[in-house]
Amino acid sequence: MGQAPIGYLLMAEEMQYNPEDPKWVNRDRFVLSSGHGCMLQYSLLHLTGYKSVSMDDIKQFRQWGSKTPGHPENFETEGIEVTTGPLGMGISNAVGLAAAEAHLAAVYNKPGMTLIDHYTYTIAGDGCMQEGISHEACAYAGHLGLGKLIAFYDDNGITIDGHTDLSFTEDVGARYEAYGWQVLTVTDGNTDVAAIRKAIAEAKACTDKPTLIKVKTIIGYGSPNKADSHDAHGAPLGAEEGEATRKQLGWKYGEFEVPDAVYDTFRGHAAKGKAKQAEWEKVWAEYQEKEPELAAQFKRCVMERKLPDNWDSCLPKLTPEDKGKATRLHSQDCINACAAALPEFIGGSADLAPSNMTLMKCTGDFLKGSYSERNMRFGIREFGMGAVCNAISLDKTGLIPYCATFTIFSDYMRGAIRIAALSQAGT
Repeated sequence: MGQAPIGYLLMAEEMQYNPEDPKWVNRDRFVLSSGHGCMLQYSLLHLTGYKSVSMDDIKQFRQWGSKTPGHPENFETEGIEVTTGPLGMGISNAVGLAAAEAHLAAVYNKPGMTLIDHYTYTIAGDGCMQEGISHEACAYAGHLGLGKLIAFYDDNGITIDGHTDLSFTEDVGARYEAYGWQVLTVTDGNTDVAAIRKAIAEAKACTDKPTLIKVKTIIGYGSPNKADSHDAHGAPLGAEEGEATRKQLGWKYGEFEVPDAVYDTFRGHAAKGKAKQAEWEKVWAEYQEKEPELAAQFKRCVMERKLPDNWDSCLPKLTPEDKGKATRLHSQDCINACAAALPEFIGGSADLAPSNMTLMKCTGDFLKGSYSERNMRFGIREFGMGAVCNAISLDKTGLIPYCATFTIFSDYMRGAIRIAALSQAGT
């Protein structure tokens, strides 16, 4: 409820998307890092016309077998980019999605023919800001200067235990500035929609840094008895409190009753996204004529997401007599064989490339100013590395990420490994 103005602005004004083609490659990406608030996302998908969320699905929220589970699942509900739930995972995934955009734009865009040009938005809460994974991934994003990453910090001061001052008093904005982010503040996120709109414009104007928009909100906004309380964090308001909330907000409609004007607003913006995709298709047609070689690669890698025929012929040929060589050296041979044959192959190691032999020799470092390169220098950030690679895979633009560390250090990234399995990331 406190995030509703942000959700409205994104899905009814800002984002480019087409509910009729949820996998359009140049759609804006949205990640709800505070995944326990997923009814907001399901409502927005329904209002904008995604077929994956009907009103009946809304009514089946959190029920077994429904398309509206208690946390967003990318493999269950069309329009959900990544699986979120463990706090901090979503904003870290958003870093990976933004990194994928930066790489693809650098590889494929040509003067007057822009195929990749979209934003990644995420909403994160106090819990996301506390979890260590967000520190790792967001520091990496600042280092890379991912200017098309815009994160909203839903600063409502509430977690399950109660008010955050029980355990969390740091200056989050100063921390993100130290990471290399632009930090903006909206002091009233519940009613000052114009201020949020202005902050989004400022975020888009800053092209060399990701932006954190710190939005001060009230959890359960509008609820007369549960607003600004942990009682509104994860439990339903209840029928009586729901009725009181509608009355206090001046909302004269009943449960699951949506006036046509609301549908018209959201679906009108969705229609604009469909028109933008039609414009994109014209650029794509021109691109195929003027850049046939890159266009063929883009079609195979990004649009069809198919491996080239006989791709595995590049791999080293070994016999039982080939012995006495460390497995990491065999891995290095395979990585570099794939790197030369597969331009969609991208990845790296958590500061161990010289030890676990994960460096691709045919490409340079993926850094600010060299986004077209494919060696990702994750630093000593195993957990963040895992989340970034999961998102690059789930971006569904054909990139094939890999990441590496020592077995013992993989314990640091166990949460990301588990989410990779649950979300069918394939990493």
